Amino acid sequence: MELKWLSNNKAKEIKSLHIKKYREESGLFIAEGRKCVADLLGAFHLEFIISSERWFKENKEFFKWPEKVLLVKDKSELKRISALTSPPEVIAVFRIPLPDISEKKLNREKTYLFLDDIQDPGNLGTIIRTCDWFGVYEIYASEGTVDVFNPKVVQSTMGSLCRVKVIYMNLEDMISKNPGLRIYGTLLTGTPIKDCNPKEKGVIIMGNEGKGISDTLKQLITIPVTIPPVNKENHPDSLNVAIATAIFLSYFQQ
Repeated sequence: MELKWLSNNKAKEIKSLHIKKYREESGLFIAEGRKCVADLLGAFHLEFIISSERWFKENKEFFKWPEKVLLVKDKSELKRISALTSPPEVIAVFRIPLPDISEKKLNREKTYLFLDDIQDPGNLGTIIRTCDWFGVYEIYASEGTVDVFNPKVVQSTMGSLCRVKVIYMNLEDMISKNPGLRIYGTLLTGTPIKDCNPKEKGVIIMGNEGKGISDTLKQLITIPVTIPPVNKENHPDSLNVAIATAIFLSYFQQ
């Protein structure tokens, strides 16, 4: 079968997927690098894969669908469509799955993570990877949270995107539809985490990097929790949200 080469028009289409508007219009997203592409191949519908001819010949186990392969002559063509500073050897385009709009009843015996307007793609990707490590496979995110299919988010998940689902919705509505849940909120004035009972599962809310948890969600918190600094007199204003998430999940998923 004769392989195809990446055209200028197709390169422009792929480049546009760096922007949320065009991801939503096309229903597509990109993944970059050997490991990331390999991890996502079985989890999302593949549209096509872009690589050099040399890389294709050396990694044919990746290409069960040769009709979906688009070749480039050199790395400069990959750089044109890559979201990374240093372009990888392979880039794939996948279809975004349809959003989960079903009514959700949360299991009181499980830990869930709610994200309130997380803005940084690296933070969201790291949080997804951390959830995968600690066995939290559903994240509920406010509609103001960065798009999970942002190329930088996809890259920083290191493949965990194929196991952890991120569902965008109104978090206040979600809590109101699941009355009686323990709602842990990360607040500087909360109870020290060491004094909480990790056996009591519930929802952990992590707030925006600069503003913290919104006032409307704060009112729904039943158990405010904090990670106290060792040095009470001289310390940063707050922890990075991805680091704080890792500490909370490490404690509650013991």
